[in-house]
Amino acid sequence: MRATLTISLPPVLRRDVSRAAKAQRVSESKFVRRAVQKQLWADAFEETRRQLVPIARAQRIYTDEDVFNIVS
Repeated sequence: MRATLTISLPPVLRRDVSRAAKAQRVSESKFVRRAVQKQLWADAFEETRRQLVPIARAQRIYTDEDVFNIVS
């Protein structure tokens, strides 16, 4: 079930959303949904990375090559 969320945007940002949605040929709602989903994914990724980097460093894993050598 969908729920409505009302947000307030400054005029310039509102115009930019409208233009970007038109350029991508999607509705403004779909454009904003995608933007929110991307931000939530990025936030989750960064949080996961923040938690895992110290563990990797403790195991002397610093680069993609280090990971490749472990899994190969």
